[in-house]
Amino acid sequence: MYLGSWLSRLSRGLSRPIGKITQPVWGSLSRSLSLGAQRIPEFSSFVARTNTCGELRSSHLGQEVTLCGWIQYRRQNTFLVLRDCHGLVQIIIPQDESAASVKKILCEAPLESVVKVTGTVISRPPGQENLKMPTGEIEIRVKTAELLNACKKLPFEIKDFMKKTEALRLQYRYLDLRSFQMQYNLRLRSQIVMRMREYLCNLHGFVDVETPTLFKRTPGGAKEFLVPSREPGKFYSLPQSPQQFKQLLMVGGLDRYFQVARCYRDEGSRPDRQPEFTQIDIEMSFVDQTGIQRLIEGLLQYSWPDDKDPVEIPFPSMTFAEALATYGTDKPDIRFGMKIVDISDVFRNTEIRFLQDALAKPQGTVKAICVPEGAYLRKQDIVFIRDFATHHFSQEVLPVFLNAKRNWSSPFAKFIMEEERLELTRLMEIQEEDMVLLTAGEHEKACSLLGKLRLQCADLLEMRGVVLRDPALFSFLWVVDFPLFVTKEESPTELESAHHPFTAPNPSDIHLLYTEPEKVRGQHYDLVLNGSEIGGGSIRIHDAQLQRYILATLLKEDVKLLSHLLQALDYGAPPHGGIALGLDRLLCLVTGAPSIRDVIAFPKSYRGHDLMSSAPDSVPPEELKPYHIQVTWPADSEEENAAATPSENLSS
Repeated sequence: MYLGSWLSRLSRGLSRPIGKITQPVWGSLSRSLSLGAQRIPEFSSFVARTNTCGELRSSHLGQEVTLCGWIQYRRQNTFLVLRDCHGLVQIIIPQDESAASVKKILCEAPLESVVKVTGTVISRPPGQENLKMPTGEIEIRVKTAELLNACKKLPFEIKDFMKKTEALRLQYRYLDLRSFQMQYNLRLRSQIVMRMREYLCNLHGFVDVETPTLFKRTPGGAKEFLVPSREPGKFYSLPQSPQQFKQLLMVGGLDRYFQVARCYRDEGSRPDRQPEFTQIDIEMSFVDQTGIQRLIEGLLQYSWPDDKDPVEIPFPSMTFAEALATYGTDKPDIRFGMKIVDISDVFRNTEIRFLQDALAKPQGTVKAICVPEGAYLRKQDIVFIRDFATHHFSQEVLPVFLNAKRNWSSPFAKFIMEEERLELTRLMEIQEEDMVLLTAGEHEKACSLLGKLRLQCADLLEMRGVVLRDPALFSFLWVVDFPLFVTKEESPTELESAHHPFTAPNPSDIHLLYTEPEKVRGQHYDLVLNGSEIGGGSIRIHDAQLQRYILATLLKEDVKLLSHLLQALDYGAPPHGGIALGLDRLLCLVTGAPSIRDVIAFPKSYRGHDLMSSAPDSVPPEELKPYHIQVTWPADSEEENAAATPSENLSS
């Protein structure tokens, strides 16, 4: 007997990795790794094998081959599946006495042991072919075998369909990397980065420049990691991004710069963020906003995976004000509707006190979204929606079904007059099974609440079987015309940069810098994909006097920290602008991975820990002395608690 149904299931798993990948992993990757070049990559050069496990076909019949890989599966000591990073191949374990030593090696080696085999490519017997497996028409009749390394008992099986906690995967990351999904993700990442390099360097004359990792503390933005130096009281800082360096490269006449840049932020991890991450960092001289946008559209179109639908350009564009008013967020998912509608005029004469009070205020509005087929939502869903609005926004939201039979969840619906009902139906194009979520209050707060509820309702409806967001659709969107400044939450009378302090103001708003700076729009642009920000950039300030005024007068920053940049701008800085694409987040969306940790080889946990190596780790006091650092240890009780619960680190 042959491997039959089990191998068919395994092959189907190979051809259909988790997420949104639909093309066979091994075939598509091997073909596409040429990156459009004329040469086909040679995967067996300089090594002990003649071929990879995934490349053998009927055209290789009769050839003697040498393969190296891991033992994936063994059945009845007769058949063995050998795996490498390119695929699977079936091995026939010899049964005759003359090959007893070969049989002993292949039968006694534990699964996931590394072996080297030499044998002849033969056809599988008629009817025994596995057409769902790329190598399913052939098998290898083994002549010699060598055990290269035996495998001890593993903490989990190397199979994608076996459920493993993320903490366990991170603790044994080197084993998790053997999975088909991680192999696909990292190889696709490499392919996309290579195409990006080709597009930028070979086609458009960009220069790849490495910038320092050890820098100095800079004002504003996210928290930075500090690195001690041997000079008392002086520290390096790990850069959040190469922002200042790439501007200085423009001053230096490099004209077109890019870098696959490592960036660092001292903040907790989230599914789409972690302490260290990678950007495709780009800067150009003598460019405007449109030029940057066209460059990025071409870059993504050129580097887009072959197994996805092609990227259509140009991308649509939307102002920040429009995005907030229509979708309640500056990173809208435009794959589905449920747009926010201002219905203040419908309820000017309402008897509903909640709405009356809101409209009586100077900035008061009434906003609503129509939830398609909201009748599919359950009573507990409605309770969740209302509680979410109360707990997160301290605001009430009113669910309304215009179908009277379903108004069990909204006792105030009886106060809606018939003319209000008809106008609401017309304005929002409400259908019989739809639900309206209505709230009232200040414009920005009401829009932000409905923007969150729009996504919550989409999640709830899709849990109930209503399809709103096509997982195979990639909808790019430019969001532009952001405010240059926002007020600080902790001090409403002070301003901070909405993007960063080097963003140039819109030329038509420069006069407002000196009178009403909060009304100034910045030349800042974000690129959004399916509701996630994957890139952000701006045209920069290249005038030292203007940059100094914004830093010192408007932002109240210490200009001494940026004296090097201000001096450089005074020495003939060209107009310039740029952008940074979040490579990890982009790959996460492209592969359909639930977290950016699934597209990073060695990521950190939610708490920013490396569970594999137990970093960060303590350092003996004598090793801190050269850095003039003394550690204040936590209270004994806290230290004991930390020592007593090491397993908690694995659940982060």
